[in-house]
Amino acid sequence: MFDTVFTDLPRRDWVTDRADGATGETLRIATVGCGNYARNVSIPAMVDGEYAEPTVVVSGDPEKRASLTEEFGVTAIDYDAYEAGAATDEYDAVYVATPNRLHLPHAETAARHGKHVVCEKPLEATVDRAERLVTACADADVRLMTAYRMQTDPVMRRLREFVDAGGIGTVQRASGDFTFPVLGGDAGPDQWRLDGHLAGGGALFDVGVYPLNTARFLTSDDPVAVSASTRSPDSAFDEVDQHVDMRVAFDGWMGNFSASFSGHANTELELLGSDGRVTVRSAFQPGADREVTVETPDGTLTVEGRGADETVEEFDYFAYAVTTGATIEPDGADGLVDMRTLAAVQESAATGERVSLDE
Repeated sequence: MFDTVFTDLPRRDWVTDRADGATGETLRIATVGCGNYARNVSIPAMVDGEYAEPTVVVSGDPEKRASLTEEFGVTAIDYDAYEAGAATDEYDAVYVATPNRLHLPHAETAARHGKHVVCEKPLEATVDRAERLVTACADADVRLMTAYRMQTDPVMRRLREFVDAGGIGTVQRASGDFTFPVLGGDAGPDQWRLDGHLAGGGALFDVGVYPLNTARFLTSDDPVAVSASTRSPDSAFDEVDQHVDMRVAFDGWMGNFSASFSGHANTELELLGSDGRVTVRSAFQPGADREVTVETPDGTLTVEGRGADETVEEFDYFAYAVTTGATIEPDGADGLVDMRTLAAVQESAATGERVSLDE
């Protein structure tokens, strides 16, 4: 088993032979919210994919609309036109990439127009609003995917197969960190990530969800309790957490995860089992070459520079599932598990108490 951890690493295990003969077809996607990530990562990933096609963009900025039309040949509309139903004959699904507290109204609009939804994580700024988002999609009978791109990363999918097969024995502990200097480069304090109302949380919501959700994915397990602390020593982070450390209890094992909005950029994840260990460096950056080390009694294997662009995989995964009726694993329910966990982390940090998660 050790020798086959990364055999056929880019394999798309979610593409299956179906008895009814259904195959993935092109899904036309409207991108709602055209910030830096959507413009420079998500829309190009759709272009590069096999099943997804960007056809419409929604932005309140006339210059962005003109630029995106010129670059990608898409139809560009503003938010009022989107709400009113403009260009609905030009797209089949909506990618919601606006600030967290705006996810709900934009997903509700998509559902009202009968369009499927892939929504950036976390699903919303509060649990209640996230639950309303999931309900809106269910009531309209449209598919919903939480945009957990790491769940479609081929490296992570092969690692989950390895862990599921007992490759490191029984999982005993996980640790992970995502440090993102949010004020780096040209970014200043006047951004939605530092607005507590729009974001719902700071480093916790924006990047802390990555090690949490990816550990859940690799172990197929959900949290049962959390203990946490947050710090915001710099005045720019008065409304949100600048640093968060969370101890997350699962059934029989513990996770220790951290996230920061300042400090040296870092992304890493480790799973420790009774019979081995998996370590991933460059674990969460978009399109990065993961450096993976697997240690077992059979020896040590290190792999880097292999895999595929997980954002391309993310949109193709969504498009394939929608057009074939296949299962979407990172669905609304998956997103809600994390929303409730994030809320518990905030409660624990505020009270200093361990917080249990109800069934």
